[in-house]
Amino acid sequence: MNPIVVVLFLAIVILTLIVTYIAAKRTKSAGDFYTAGGGLTGWQNGLAIAGDYLSAASFLGIAGMIALQGFDGFFYSIGFLIAYLVVLFLVAEPLRNLGKYTLADMINSRFDARKVRGVAAISTITIVLFYMIAQMVGAGALIQLLFDIPYWVAVLIVGVMMTIYVLFGGMFATSWVQIIKAVLLMAGMIIVSFIVLLKFHFNIGAMFTEVKTATSHGADYLNPGIKYKDTLGTLSLMLALVLGTSGLPHILMRFFTVKDARTARRSVITATWTIGIFYILTLFLGFGAAIFVGESKILEANPGGNMAAPLLAEAIGGNLLFAFISAVAFATILAVVAGLVLSGASAFAHDIYGQIIKKGNISDRQQMLAARYAALGVSVLSILISLGAQYLNVAFLVSLAFCIAASANLPVILYTVYWKRFNTSGAVWASLSGLISALVLVSISPSVFSPVEGAALFVGEPIFPLDNPALVSVPLGFLGGFLGTIFSKEQDLRRYAEVSVRAHTGYRGTKSAGP
Repeated sequence: MNPIVVVLFLAIVILTLIVTYIAAKRTKSAGDFYTAGGGLTGWQNGLAIAGDYLSAASFLGIAGMIALQGFDGFFYSIGFLIAYLVVLFLVAEPLRNLGKYTLADMINSRFDARKVRGVAAISTITIVLFYMIAQMVGAGALIQLLFDIPYWVAVLIVGVMMTIYVLFGGMFATSWVQIIKAVLLMAGMIIVSFIVLLKFHFNIGAMFTEVKTATSHGADYLNPGIKYKDTLGTLSLMLALVLGTSGLPHILMRFFTVKDARTARRSVITATWTIGIFYILTLFLGFGAAIFVGESKILEANPGGNMAAPLLAEAIGGNLLFAFISAVAFATILAVVAGLVLSGASAFAHDIYGQIIKKGNISDRQQMLAARYAALGVSVLSILISLGAQYLNVAFLVSLAFCIAASANLPVILYTVYWKRFNTSGAVWASLSGLISALVLVSISPSVFSPVEGAALFVGEPIFPLDNPALVSVPLGFLGGFLGTIFSKEQDLRRYAEVSVRAHTGYRGTKSAGP
């Protein structure tokens, strides 16, 4: 056990607990708990979005995939980055203008129907669980490696920490933990990338030449096709990554923490610059790990390759840099899981309990209490599920969450804002067809079934050929919304006109259109 690692870990834990203590004093209402009272500035929310988005999949998973799979691992970086253009141009402003606390609020600004809210909440919870598993797996692998403790103990430690942040600090604590994490993460990425480039005297061409001989793939390492040999499979993965961000509930929830749509746009611009720089630097982490750590050592530390970044830091910077990068990775996981718990808890407490069961007749105190119970429940469920997913690559797990978000949530969001004929039946059909098709196709895909033992969850021949089913499930989500609308006689063009004005201007002059 490295004493420097212990000290830095404890420093981050103490810092985040202080932030939570301060935030707890400011969290006095449901609005404070869910959205930090809408008081974050553009740069603050932009860094918090980056902190929320740059997860264990980005820092640990992508670095490992590039190190082991070469160019194919970089597909994740490309997809995650381009996704923010969709958020910026199509989703951020309407979402902020129409919503209050959750995605379901935004959709219900047009449809006052409990079934629509219920389906949106179910979709949110499903996505949160998939995403949460990825973070917990990364956390367990990291802490297990550093402290030589059982995986289940490591997962439990992270679970307790994330629960404390949300239970006591709400969105205030979560946002500032994410901001701190984003700053630390970018600093770590820049330092490691600088040292890697320094090893090659800042000659990127020399690094590319070296990496051709550093792995078992040889010159093919720099070409696509090592992992993703199927063109349709690659296209399906990229579709999930590019469109999925616009449907991720914990990312969408962040746009309710600012005062208006203009600040929301500034948030996205700040986040895009931060995220863009980060994903460019993942290339140097992956190549550096392949050259200076090696495939065998990366696989020995974790079969999914999730420890490539910390091992690279140790190889090029010794114990101090290893400790810093490991502590940053820990902060990364804590920040993201806190945001996920909060979005899952809001779906339970605000949408299902407050608006469906209690029909809106719920006090601020009752809603906060329900949210805290829900946060505890989401945390416990995530911990239990994560114990069985220890050896799966976290980037793959997140890609499934993106697939569900793109299939179930994005069609409803876009139809709600941009299609005047869209109605309640269409919203339910779009969400359910995207959600169910994604889950069913994943369950019979090569991600779950493989004839090679240990390559997937179960041994057997997959029925569906694609690892990520977005190429099929996303069109099915849009098709479901279209057919559900066409086959229903319901239509309210006046309501659409009100919602359209609100979505693009923020004007709230008509009470009937509000959630």
